[in-house]
Amino acid sequence: MIATIAIDSAACPVHIGPELLEGVRDFIDAELSDVDRILLIADGRVLEHHGARLRGFVGVPVHVLPSGEVAKSLRQLELALAACADEGLSRSSVIVSLGGGATSDLAGLTASLFKRGLRVVHIATSLLAQVDASIGGKTAINLPAGKNLAGTFHAPTAIFADTSILRTVSPLDWRAGLGEVVKTALIAGEAQLAFVEQNVDAILERDLDVVADLVRRCVEAKGAVVTEDPFEEGPRRVLNLGHTFAHAIEFAAGYTGIAHGVAVACGIGLALEAAQEIDLLEDADLPKRVNRLFGRLGLPRTILELRSPMRPLAPSVLMRAFEHDKKGRFGEPRFVLPKAVGRFDLSVKLDGELLEHLLR
Repeated sequence: MIATIAIDSAACPVHIGPELLEGVRDFIDAELSDVDRILLIADGRVLEHHGARLRGFVGVPVHVLPSGEVAKSLRQLELALAACADEGLSRSSVIVSLGGGATSDLAGLTASLFKRGLRVVHIATSLLAQVDASIGGKTAINLPAGKNLAGTFHAPTAIFADTSILRTVSPLDWRAGLGEVVKTALIAGEAQLAFVEQNVDAILERDLDVVADLVRRCVEAKGAVVTEDPFEEGPRRVLNLGHTFAHAIEFAAGYTGIAHGVAVACGIGLALEAAQEIDLLEDADLPKRVNRLFGRLGLPRTILELRSPMRPLAPSVLMRAFEHDKKGRFGEPRFVLPKAVGRFDLSVKLDGELLEHLLR
């Protein structure tokens, strides 16, 4: 299956299906005929395993990024911008990203900044990137004070989600993608959540037909939200379900050892617990239902499952991370909390004592 889905005012097509890498250059040549130069910004590990499949990219300059969150730094942004200058990119050039969410974040930010904006095409190679990170035009790097604090909105020209690549994704990265899958299902509504529940075995076995359908459903669900609110001024905030907690967890872990989507899963559990504590939750069975699903998918059900001697995730450090929550005021984080499947309060301020209780 190959689907093309228009997202937001830029009408970005998202191509979904197996064996798509070979056709990226054909798309650029056919649809972006005015392109004078191409720069490939790639995760080094992904490039090693899949770069040969990029037909037509022989001779295209490549800027290599480290894998994971370490790619999202001011230093890596500086190096990527320097590569754009060294290769003589113009406003008619295009940057192509090859990698997971960290790669698309860094490449998208680079494209938004160089000469005040170049086109970017994302080749999303992880489940998390295909169902979430590459979709919607958010770009960012991390700062010492917190995650994703420096970024822009910059819609990609096209996205390629080659599902055949997902056979090679590590078990940890696969679980990380599933955290965002569950988040999207909770937002999209009962039909999508039931689809995930009913297809857990096929998803864990990476049945490519089921996975392609899953990616399509997630892209359509997120695309509908982004189209309504491309710059996160209102309804798009629902996509931050679990993320305020997750970003604090990643900050406390030093951006190592806990994958983003795994932290999001834990954040969803904390959001459900918070909603219960303040009597916001209308569906009393939802926490048990999500807990069962997380257990089947191998995702954490409590913050205790993420703690270790190397990563104590101290409540005091987590609380400090909330000070730079992008959705609230300084020192006053705002949380997206569920009422029921498909229904949320998008800006809840939680009492400090309750937060510390949740994070113990």
